[in-house]
Amino acid sequence: MIIDHIGLIVSHYENSKQFYLYALKPLGIVLLMEVDGYAGFGRKDSADPIPSFWIHQGELLTKHSHIAFAAHSRDQVDQFYKEAILMGGKDNGKPGLRPNYHPNYYGAFVLDLDGNNIEAACHTSS
Repeated sequence: MIIDHIGLIVSHYENSKQFYLYALKPLGIVLLMEVDGYAGFGRKDSADPIPSFWIHQGELLTKHSHIAFAAHSRDQVDQFYKEAILMGGKDNGKPGLRPNYHPNYYGAFVLDLDGNNIEAACHTSS
């Protein structure tokens, strides 16, 4: 990973926090901390559980941001998609192989509550 952390501005903090709590849970990503109106998510089971994805409420400066979260299995991608849609996300690409990226690229795309393109991607054959 070449990025230490990334943040998104959201229009409704609590709604977006709930969306990400449920959408990212199948990927093993959880809310690690909240500080001054910011919610920090990361993998609790990592050697160094530091948030690498943050949200906070503010004026939306742009839409169409794209963030891809790593999944360890295709099942995790499927579960991410299911939870994100249940929490109000909009389909932007059902789970499936994307051989135009590479032969084992399995991903799913969902627009979050503010229209950001959120993806779960798995690069293994299972």
